[in-house]
Amino acid sequence: MAKPYCLCSAQDELYQVPANFVKEIEKHFSIVWNEEFNSNSEVYSDKIVAIFSIHQQPKITKELIDRLPKLKIVAVAAAGYNHIDVQMVRSYGVKVSNAPKVLDETVADLAVALILAAGRNLINGVKLAMSPSTTFFPKNDVAKGVFGTTLGIVGMGGIGYKVAFRAKAFNMKVLYNNRSRRSVKDEEQVGATYFSSLNEMLPLCDYVLVAVNVTPETRKIMGWKQFELMKTSATLLNVSRGVTVDQEALVKALNCGEIHSAALDVTDPEPLPRNHPLLTMNNVIISPHCGSATEMARLAMIGKAVENAVAAVEGTPLPSEVCD
Repeated sequence: MAKPYCLCSAQDELYQVPANFVKEIEKHFSIVWNEEFNSNSEVYSDKIVAIFSIHQQPKITKELIDRLPKLKIVAVAAAGYNHIDVQMVRSYGVKVSNAPKVLDETVADLAVALILAAGRNLINGVKLAMSPSTTFFPKNDVAKGVFGTTLGIVGMGGIGYKVAFRAKAFNMKVLYNNRSRRSVKDEEQVGATYFSSLNEMLPLCDYVLVAVNVTPETRKIMGWKQFELMKTSATLLNVSRGVTVDQEALVKALNCGEIHSAALDVTDPEPLPRNHPLLTMNNVIISPHCGSATEMARLAMIGKAVENAVAAVEGTPLPSEVCD
């Protein structure tokens, strides 16, 4: 029996669809690459039933959806889907899915790595130790540390909760702000205290981790007012999306000492322009949006996307349909 057709951007180990993703997709679908589709759309338009959105490609536009009358699903191989106009896609009777939860552990690992790197001033220390001009190590240059400090988590979803579990190992006091309070059992398992008000939580924290989903309410949830409320010794961390932090306000807060430092796995845009002030600050760590970048997590993400696409083709309920 012939496999159904799907659309993917391009096979590329660095930027688009890696070979191990191709292998997973081809278990159930025949892939039409975007370049081939654009050259021969009359051949494939009536055949393609699924689009795999990988690294936000191909771009999901109204024009593209109009060209695919048999399309059943846009399957996003990631947890985030804010690059897609979900309502527009769904207006065509096309489903949208994502891959939540499968990357929670991996992103939580990176969040803790950023906390440790910032708390121990690790990046600057490594640069000093490896610099060809270094002749001695300053003995009284100390970092603020992590053990026994207070962590405030903005967004206690799957990732935030996994970070809270890890924070217990460092005897951190965990506070959290979320749209809704988690169960008493959940709180007791990680020793977390709920704050309905973000602004009431912030002054108590040594580290503030942003781990929210992107919604109209969470865009720039961390702005100048929030930085003013934080301790001058506090560190901001972001593993969600760049748009959840007001970057201009962050630059100002770091420059004037309103907060101590920042460690970001996400920025807006990505990468930042090479002349952006955040790139020149030695109290800032920026990693290349690599929270999910482990082999296990990425394979789980494409596996979930394929699972959703197969369900859409078969007319069965999707494991993780996006309905907003």
